[in-house]
Amino acid sequence: MALLLPILGFLCGWGLALTPFSSHLKGLLSKLLAQLFIPIVIIYNMVFYQSGSLSLMVFSFSVAVLMFYLFQFIFKDQLRALCMSYVNLAWLGFPFALALFGPEVSAAMVALYIGGSVFGNIWAITAVSSTPQPVSTVIKKVVLSPPVCALFIALICRIWGVQHLQQHQWIDVIYSVAKVGMSFTGMCVLGMWLQQTQVCLADVRRSGQVFFMKIAFGGVICSFTYWFIPIENIEQYIGVMFLLFCLPPAANIVALETHYQGTGKSAQYIASGTIVSCIVVTLYGVILHLV
Repeated sequence: MALLLPILGFLCGWGLALTPFSSHLKGLLSKLLAQLFIPIVIIYNMVFYQSGSLSLMVFSFSVAVLMFYLFQFIFKDQLRALCMSYVNLAWLGFPFALALFGPEVSAAMVALYIGGSVFGNIWAITAVSSTPQPVSTVIKKVVLSPPVCALFIALICRIWGVQHLQQHQWIDVIYSVAKVGMSFTGMCVLGMWLQQTQVCLADVRRSGQVFFMKIAFGGVICSFTYWFIPIENIEQYIGVMFLLFCLPPAANIVALETHYQGTGKSAQYIASGTIVSCIVVTLYGVILHLV
């Protein structure tokens, strides 16, 4: 079921992209995902906290910063470096993780998503903007972002003692619905988006070369972290940590680029990267199940 749901969502999105209301529907599903389903999953996992989550947030944020400056040095291009470091943990990360590892990695994915989201809200606008952004603007954007708002709500719930409730079946039901909605809507939006995107073979080949670099970098970072950084339950989480390096650029990069620069170069990186990512994650899943 964990594998069939994302596939069903993708196929539904692919078909819905041909309808006249696809643009409106894509926006609606994206809002549901970012502003409802993911915040609910964050709140639940932070209220019923699992050890190691804070370390995973720091890992996700630190890795994104390292990749940004590494690939900025290699490509001499901030936009391309952003596409390498700010990955699609919302639409694709959660559905892929649930399909590969099952619902038990939800807490780990929440922590990784929060770290990546904080990075994206700080670095994304700075990277695509032609003028420096005031610190107050960046802080406001981070504080008002859905994942950070969800963290504040979770903190209030913990202060109220929600985590000590003996009977919370209704909370579990809401959480289960949010996880299903998150996986389905994420893949549905991906299907709608890819159906309407033109990508040539050269773009895919170029993204494949870039992904080879990311995966090699991820192998080094994850190996170093596994052996030298004390993260609780890292044996359980190392697989999903490596998944970070298999994901494509965040789709909202092109919206930010269009708004601040009036260009859409990142659309090619995102589209071709998404295609390559689907192939890479599929191979990763095969290897996991063989091992």
